[in-house]
Amino acid sequence: MLTYTIRRIGIAIPTLILIALTIFLLLELAPGDPMAQVPLTVPAEVKQQMRLALGLGEPLPLRFWKWSVQVFWIEPQVFVDWLTRDSWLLGWLPDTNLYDGRLRVISWQTRGPVFDIIVQRLPQTLWVVGLAYVVGVLIAIPIGIISAYRQYSWFDNAGTFVSMIGFSVPPFFSGVLVIVIFSVQLGWFPSIYDTTHRVTDWDSFVLQFKQMIMPVMVLALQTTAQISRYMRASMLDNFGQDYVRTARAKGLRERSVVLVHVLRNSMIPVVTVVALGVPAIFGGAIITEQVFKVNGIGQLFITALQANDLPMVLTVAFIFAVLIIVFNLIADLLYGILDPRIRYD
Repeated sequence: MLTYTIRRIGIAIPTLILIALTIFLLLELAPGDPMAQVPLTVPAEVKQQMRLALGLGEPLPLRFWKWSVQVFWIEPQVFVDWLTRDSWLLGWLPDTNLYDGRLRVISWQTRGPVFDIIVQRLPQTLWVVGLAYVVGVLIAIPIGIISAYRQYSWFDNAGTFVSMIGFSVPPFFSGVLVIVIFSVQLGWFPSIYDTTHRVTDWDSFVLQFKQMIMPVMVLALQTTAQISRYMRASMLDNFGQDYVRTARAKGLRERSVVLVHVLRNSMIPVVTVVALGVPAIFGGAIITEQVFKVNGIGQLFITALQANDLPMVLTVAFIFAVLIIVFNLIADLLYGILDPRIRYD
């Protein structure tokens, strides 16, 4: 498995470079100019100096090369220095001091390092999107198991109905709907997510919990609908296999047959959906964060698009591509753990 992992990582590096080049070229072909928002009173020669300062006057291959060096070489050095200096995990190690002060990826909009801004926004996204995905998976797997075991029962029919709603209703509609019902009409929860709120006591914790309920509920509904259907279908497919009849004929308890033998084999296709759903849920959070005004990665991406902040847009889109490749690799490795017959060497 180690050889397979190293080989996949070796393939992933040129793949990521190709993806980054594709995104870079698409952004270059897109209409818009970051200097369009500069006031008309600014002289033309000053605008030209500003364009040169932003790197807009350099050839396209040189700009992509500089961005690649910054992302693949300079930013990892900054990250390693942070790990050995400020992190609680490796902060006890001697400082590496790898970063020598060279130019990092700079946002055209904020004039600050792009990765520092992403790190500032990431906790908000993880709190809402990450928690919603975990809740959705934890709810979907038991629903899928029970629905398959009690096929065509009232529970299965109810689960199918809820799943169809989750599939049919997009987050931008369900988000507005729950705001109108639970915030405007009933007044139970705040309609806007306050990202500046800090939990210091029980009352502040209750307020944080209340403002997270609606965005988490909207995202978790979509996740639950998708994964529960895959779980149900995979369980039903394995219930009809010969090894299940053999296990029951040997006198194994029904709990062992379902939760040990059938569940383990049924998780193989579900693992793919769960692993590849992580990047997808981050992409879906772009809309949800706009609806609930969550100041996270999704809203940062939309703001950068509106401001023609190409370094920020390119970097965030590249991070989404990295997530897809990483979790795809994790899914492949989990296959070998769930099914001993799968070998990678």
